[in-house]
Amino acid sequence: MSTPLDDAVGDFLAYLRVECGLAPATLTAYGRDLRYLLEDLDAEGVTDPAQILPSHLLSHVQALRTVRGLGSSTVARHIAAIRMFSRWLFARGLTAEDLAQHIDAPRRWRRLPGVLSPSQMRRLVEAARSGARAQKKGPELWVRDRAILELMYASGLRASEVGSIALGDLDLARRSIRITGKGSKTRLVPMGEPAAIWLRRYLDSVRRELLRPDGRDRGRVFLSRTGRPLERVAVWHIVRTYARRAGLRDVHPHTLRHSFATHLLIGGVNLRTVQQLLGHADISTTEIYTHVDREHLKDVHASCHPRK
Repeated sequence: MSTPLDDAVGDFLAYLRVECGLAPATLTAYGRDLRYLLEDLDAEGVTDPAQILPSHLLSHVQALRTVRGLGSSTVARHIAAIRMFSRWLFARGLTAEDLAQHIDAPRRWRRLPGVLSPSQMRRLVEAARSGARAQKKGPELWVRDRAILELMYASGLRASEVGSIALGDLDLARRSIRITGKGSKTRLVPMGEPAAIWLRRYLDSVRRELLRPDGRDRGRVFLSRTGRPLERVAVWHIVRTYARRAGLRDVHPHTLRHSFATHLLIGGVNLRTVQQLLGHADISTTEIYTHVDREHLKDVHASCHPRK
């Protein structure tokens, strides 16, 4: 049987979906994070929101690191979910106070993102060509993968955004693409010439081979071997596979997005423009890249200044 706390989590997730319009991937992550919280609260005998104490939440956050062994960025996401849930409980009169005030804000846990150099990015995208040697027959999926890698780096796309791109979102003549990001917000971003070239090559040949007559593609650009829209997990696999082939470690889809933003800042693009290209609602989220850029400048100074 469900407890009042279980019901509260279900109502909260419905509120995020219906009233806040959060993306399905975000809802899934928040739901999973709150299930961890429910497990720890249940172990303490807490089954009703009114029974939650600040000490329960603080113990849970500590256990995420010490017992479950989660990294700082993952813990920060858990804290964000807990803080939103706590505020919602208080607003609904289910708790006597806003328990979120007792938890540090996630931004205090934020780490600098990993960034690839331009030469490393070149190795990564060119590693897709090696897939042609291993493939004996069928559609040249490595062409699709090269187009994905080029586009993610050229336009700063999230893995979840890649699979949602529809044919109508592309304007290859103007080399631009309409992206639907978090919270169903749309933005228009440009793409570089290499990305446009590989995307056109994929559309003209490989995608046509992947199409099925039953319309399972749903008008999406990037398709799987079975002709269905490419899932977020598949994009992760593509990036990790070619990163290994390129001899690069600890590379994931967001690494390409981090590299896109950092290289733009290094090239002189202002922070507000980078914010718009990334689709960040708050410029404070984008400001982390100024720290990455600063580290790059320190390295340049240390290696090039005559009085280093």
